[in-house]
Amino acid sequence: MSNWYYGGNPHTRRSAISQNSLLRRRKRRKMAADTEKEEAQNLQIEFEWILHEEVHAVLKQLHTILVECARRFPVPLYDNEGKKQDKFVLTVPQEQLKCVVTLTGDAITHADISFKVQRQQQSHQNQRTSINQDSPWKLQQVQDAANHLQQAINHIDNVDENYTFKTSDEVLHVLSNILNALSRGRSSLVIPKKKSIDELMKSRNMKSLSPNLPEDLAISFYLQSHKLIFAVYQLTNIQGTMKFDTYQGECSVPWLNDVLVLFTVSLQLCQQLKDKISVFSQYKDFTVGSRSASALSY
Repeated sequence: MSNWYYGGNPHTRRSAISQNSLLRRRKRRKMAADTEKEEAQNLQIEFEWILHEEVHAVLKQLHTILVECARRFPVPLYDNEGKKQDKFVLTVPQEQLKCVVTLTGDAITHADISFKVQRQQQSHQNQRTSINQDSPWKLQQVQDAANHLQQAINHIDNVDENYTFKTSDEVLHVLSNILNALSRGRSSLVIPKKKSIDELMKSRNMKSLSPNLPEDLAISFYLQSHKLIFAVYQLTNIQGTMKFDTYQGECSVPWLNDVLVLFTVSLQLCQQLKDKISVFSQYKDFTVGSRSASALSY
């Protein structure tokens, strides 16, 4: 009677509890496996949607932005006739330097240049020179940036709009090519190549000046971000040690600002898609058509 009151034999009760616990663990494992399988299937579906739909949509959007960027360039590029002409005035305070330039395409086709340099006994001397259209000053940065932009557009044009990507590696290869071309193009405008004073003085562009400058002087024109910069370099010999002083003026170039904005937007858009695709690249066998949970094996 006592055993019936307490629910039967204690050993039987413990055995029943163990079986129930085992059943619950099995049920949890099955639920976890089902959840993992469902997550794998959902990832596979999302992966295929990205490859079939989003990649081509982003490439089309990128192409539109880059063609618009090409239209802003003042040189022939992707059906853009180029040869846009702008006039700028570069000055510094106290009229130490003044330069009026005409920028046509990727060259300075005309410039009236005047600046003051210090000579012996603290005196200043005015220097004047000019550039004419018969011997223009080449801005290689513009052409370099245009070439890299054209490469980026070509990488997109080489992808058939009806092509079906099958792996993340395929997409990452295309996106890496586009990103590299865009990065080089933007850097061409933002980060001018450094040159020694000797390279500047022996530059082919120095032959564009009329009249020529004295041997201790050199000038340069270059782009840095959205600005055109004119710099004067003066060499001085102080007790056998050669030093140089620099004076520079600058002005903002509207089309450069537009181009850099479009470069930046394109880089961000391309990088965002690459980051999204990279999430799937960690799964070794994740390809179009796979529906099994084994696709998630690392």
